[in-house]
Amino acid sequence: MQVMIIPSRQLLIALTVWLTLGIATAYMPALAFWSNLAGIALLAWAGTDALLARRQPRPAVQRVLNHTLPVGEWSPVEVRLHWGSAVPRHFRVYDHHPDGFMQEGLPATVQSTGNDTYGLRYRIRPLLRGDHAFGKIALRVTSPWRAWQTSMQLGEKERVRVYPNFAPLAGHALKAVDYRNARFGMQQRRRRGQGMDFAQLREYRAGDSMRQIDWKATTRMGKMISREYQDERDQRILLVLDCGRRMGAKDGDLSHFDHALDTLLMLAYVALNHGDRVGLMTLGGPDRYLPVQHAPSTVAHILRETYDLQPSMQVSDFEHTAERLLVRERKRALVVILTNLRDEDDQSLVAAARLLGKRHLVLVASLRETALDHVQSEPVSTAHDAARLASAVGYARRRETCLRRLRAEGVLCLDTTPENLAIETVNRYLAVKAASQL
Repeated sequence: MQVMIIPSRQLLIALTVWLTLGIATAYMPALAFWSNLAGIALLAWAGTDALLARRQPRPAVQRVLNHTLPVGEWSPVEVRLHWGSAVPRHFRVYDHHPDGFMQEGLPATVQSTGNDTYGLRYRIRPLLRGDHAFGKIALRVTSPWRAWQTSMQLGEKERVRVYPNFAPLAGHALKAVDYRNARFGMQQRRRRGQGMDFAQLREYRAGDSMRQIDWKATTRMGKMISREYQDERDQRILLVLDCGRRMGAKDGDLSHFDHALDTLLMLAYVALNHGDRVGLMTLGGPDRYLPVQHAPSTVAHILRETYDLQPSMQVSDFEHTAERLLVRERKRALVVILTNLRDEDDQSLVAAARLLGKRHLVLVASLRETALDHVQSEPVSTAHDAARLASAVGYARRRETCLRRLRAEGVLCLDTTPENLAIETVNRYLAVKAASQL
């Protein structure tokens, strides 16, 4: 515990008045008596109060909070203070929360009412994912005669983990997929009687094909009975997250990497709810790999593997990643690559697509900078505007050329803004299942 006694505001004011009086005695010697008397009184007040301040009890401090926090959401924190004996009448509480956190409710000033235990509540809002640390709790306790303040550093440092805010993502996915909520742009496409997995027997309906009729059941029941199928389950989905330097670009408050991570979590959640297996792999940064699996804890595993990831300064090597992926994932899977496609990716990404296409179905979901759309829609009034427009159009055409080459290799491609990435990627996944492409 770090303890330091510092002068209070009242003591500093008293010292200023005494010094002013001392200076005045140089011009008015008659004030010397009063200056000396004030000095003695000031010394007695400050000295006695310093002794009282040192005898004040030191409280036991405890910080109560959730050690796993969702990014962007307000979460409560409680600071508990307990004195074993007499309680100071006046003190001030600070908490050293991590950088990148917003907070409301501190510093808090407490006027004692005689209780020996106090619980102070405030709230925090983390703005960055990853590992963060709270420092010690700071107290400023005013001495009994208010001449001094005892500054204390109490408690222990605590680490917290800030995860992507998965709750609203899961809520949106459920509404979109299970209830066909058009507000979120996703619809589950179920085709009557088609697919590969048997679902149930039912009465024949107009439009059913002859292949659907179950003749044994028809004979037994004495009426036409059809088989109904559903989209295949237990398929393999491998999500590849680009952690390279390109993903640090921002459109609004969130980076492209944050949008891609949200998309990854939503797609994993939807795929698992459709009975499929989901795995994870990264490129262009820390090597994280989670084998394809289907378990209730899969989303939690993905969260633990990705919560602390941030865009690195590495260049994303798609071809090398494709080689590693083929070694790790030997069974056919839908490989979803979440990236920010650039015009210079033509050769590397096409080569990677050829490698992966021999065994897997590949979907490249690329984020498009909204700034490009804005530049192409703005009026041109100066030569500078014309140059910006020409650059944006040229860049967009080169990206489109790369996308056409990928499509020619049999790769499914999305080119969309960050806000629509999750919606369109999940829709494309559902379309792949509906068409039995995997």
